[in-house]
This record gives sequence, structure tokens and C-alpha cells, in this order.
Amino acid sequence: MDTSLTAVIPVKGNSSRLPNKNILSFGESNLLVHKIRQLKKVKKITDIIVSSDSKLMLEMAIAEGVIAMERPKQYADESVPFGMFLEYLADVLPNQHVMWACATSPLVEPYLYEKAIDLYFEKMEEGFDSLITVLPCKSYYMDDNGPINFETGLKHQNSEYLKPIYHFTNGINICPKEKLKVWHYNYGSNPYRLEVNKREAADIDDIYDYVCAKAMLEMKGISDGR
Repeated sequence: MDTSLTAVIPVKGNSSRLPNKNILSFGESNLLVHKIRQLKKVKKITDIIVSSDSKLMLEMAIAEGVIAMERPKQYADESVPFGMFLEYLADVLPNQHVMWACATSPLVEPYLYEKAIDLYFEKMEEGFDSLITVLPCKSYYMDDNGPINFETGLKHQNSEYLKPIYHFTNGINICPKEKLKVWHYNYGSNPYRLEVNKREAADIDDIYDYVCAKAMLEMKGISDGR
């Protein structure tokens, strides 16, 4: 099997909910540079590509020694379906497999990327079509119709006994490049779900996420009991 793999860091110049979020200060640099440096420690990655419409972010990629790929303006517009951007990537990316590695998931460490890549190729042989990271959540969830994963009254259970609901973290997605055009998405209908902990699942979407991620960065080495 061809195991060549491209790690893509997708970073847009504009962020509607948290301005300039991809280059906010983080650790010893910013979120984008932090992610590049994490990925450079992963030996199983063939190429690292920063895809962006921002000249500043592309210059950061070049300064860090990875491939800077300017994203056409139409694919940086939030009104354009995500699947169209993936179709474009399928035509321009090298290598046979693609790993999505967002700068806004800054606590996915190199060892976890290594583990995910190994598992991806192993699980592909078992019939899975992709790999994603998920956080198993045992909390009380409701929709408009009432409880989703718990019962009220005498059948009520403490949260540790609830059936988990899996939160898709967007921390690591891996799939065959050729499937991007078929699925119009970066994972398929039968992904292997790699479970991660709350720290590894951090995903920065707003200012509260950002503050929490910075705090968790300082907690490196502290076990969460998993």
C-alpha cells in the first residue's frame, strides 16, 4: 500500500467569530506556527502544506520550511460549500492520503498524530474507509423532543453510567485523497473513531475556547484519569 501522506493545515485569513484566530498567540509562537512545529516532529508525514488565502500566513509557512499553497479566493468564501474546496484540493495535493490538521486544534500532540496514522493504515485493511478523532461524552443531552441519552424518574442514572455520545473533534481526519471528490468531505461513512481526551479534543472556535486551550497548554503532563 502507498502510505505517502500530506498533512494539510487549512487557515483562512478571515474568521467571523474570532478575528485572526489562526494566528493568535499560543505557546512560544502563534496557533499556525505551533501546529506546523508539531507536525514537523511527525516522521510519518510526507509533506506539510499550509493552505491559505492570507499572504501573511503563507509567509509564516515558508519561514517554517513547509509548503505554502495559496488558496483561490473563491474557496476562502464561507458561502462556498466546503466540499468544493475539497474537490479543488484533490486536484492539487501530492501523495495518496490526506490528513486534516487544524491550527485551531493546538493540543493534538505529535505522538497522537503518529498513533492516528498507524491506526489509519491498519484499520483501512480491516474495512474502515477513514479515521477521525472523537471525544466520548457522558453528559445529559436533550433535543426538542426531550432526553436523548437518559431517562427520567426511577430509571435515572448517574452520568458515568450513561451511554456515551461522541463529539467529533476535527482534530485529526485522515482519508484517501481520491475520496475527497467522491464524498465531498474529508471522511467517509465508515470512519474508525479514535477516542481522545478533553485536552486533546480542544477546538478553538471562540474566545472562551481560546482561553481554555491556553490554560490546558500549561497542564501538559497532568493526567485526566483516562
